[in-house]
Amino acid sequence: MGSPGLQKAREKMAAAGVDEVAIETFAHYYRLLEHGETGMIPEASIEPVDMPSLDDVDVSDDAAADAIRTTAVIKLNGGLGTSMGLPRAKSLLCVRRGLSFLDIIARQVLHLRQEHGVALPLIFMNSFRTSADTMAALARYEDLAVDGLPLEFLQNKEPKLLVKDLSPVSWPDDPDLEWCPPGHGDLYTALRGSGLLTQLLDAGYERVFVSNSDNLGAVPDPRVAGWFAASGAPFAIEAVRRTPSDRKGGHFARRVSDGRIILRETAQTLPEDREALADLERHRFCSTNNLWFDLRAMQQKLDERDGILGLPLIRNEKTVDPSDKSTPKVVQVETAMGAAVEVFQDSALIEVGRDRFVPVKTTNDLLVLRSDVYDIGQDFVLDQVADEVPFVDLDSDFYTLVGEFDKRFPEGAPSLREASSLSVSGDHTFGAKVRVVGDVELEAESAQRIPADTVLSGDA
Repeated sequence: MGSPGLQKAREKMAAAGVDEVAIETFAHYYRLLEHGETGMIPEASIEPVDMPSLDDVDVSDDAAADAIRTTAVIKLNGGLGTSMGLPRAKSLLCVRRGLSFLDIIARQVLHLRQEHGVALPLIFMNSFRTSADTMAALARYEDLAVDGLPLEFLQNKEPKLLVKDLSPVSWPDDPDLEWCPPGHGDLYTALRGSGLLTQLLDAGYERVFVSNSDNLGAVPDPRVAGWFAASGAPFAIEAVRRTPSDRKGGHFARRVSDGRIILRETAQTLPEDREALADLERHRFCSTNNLWFDLRAMQQKLDERDGILGLPLIRNEKTVDPSDKSTPKVVQVETAMGAAVEVFQDSALIEVGRDRFVPVKTTNDLLVLRSDVYDIGQDFVLDQVADEVPFVDLDSDFYTLVGEFDKRFPEGAPSLREASSLSVSGDHTFGAKVRVVGDVELEAESAQRIPADTVLSGDA
């Protein structure tokens, strides 16, 4: 039956209607926690990994067309924009011209369907917090759903566990805070538990492309689909070269003991290995979280393991209320979907350009996306028209929350097409048609307004 804490967690999940497979998966990780598992990956246990580049791969138009015809698209859409002050799905944020992330994703897929004459199902993995808003926003796209397949399925939820004894936390003031998502590694559990995995196979689909909804560069490209289909790999991840901004993030490596590709996240890195983590010459590639996997191979692997893929544990310590550090400390049991790369012996990696990796995690990223660094064409694909993507660092006291950020750019984002970097310290409000050229640093001890048509130059 297990420990009292696990039994209470099981009962709580069952009472909330959580799928049995998800409960058993949670129990698997709970037992690892009880036995002191930390999920850490020592530097001595791994070595650098290399991979081919998409630029060097030859994919014929016919192969690309055949592959995209039997591909389905899944967008991870369970995250709220809480770090930016949003109480709803981050994908509802306006990008430009009144279009949200969801609008652009839907139109990208609708365009590809028309261009290639394919069904290309688009399915969102929502959370219990993002489902209603997302489905309401997508209702305007009457032709988006594909017959016989849902437009969404729900990720699971699990109880937060008190650090002191691993018992499920109780928080009557806001019971929603007693729960957390299991990380995006729950994708595979939810696919199986919802029946969607079987539905896709029965409908004749062979593979899926999975990406985050906040990454508008992650278009279901027929050429990448063709490469994956021809590779024969059961599982693959698109990777990009790490840059200085990626020093603190995860990376790919090869495990010395068995030669398998792994994905090491920051939370799985020992303090004494942080220097190696930041070494861009040693560990050169990070994940875009753009995944491809063979549906039949995934079904077989899940069946072999009774529905528990066995991804590496990520032990994430937080407080019950993330916005209040005085509330009790809890453990959130998480997994990363990219970690499935080590589950399949013949997994593959492919290096892609940064144009396929444009995530928006902060308002710094949002400003770049809203600027003229990118054009959005009739196919709704981002086209980087600037020579480089500028580094943006906005003062967190004034720009972190979207509401405050929008107040300071009432006429829209400044032109960043000629910018190398923009660092803003203090409270600045930008007028219309401001241009940033080169490396620009702004400082102010009191609120300032930058007049319309101002050219901000690092040379000035």
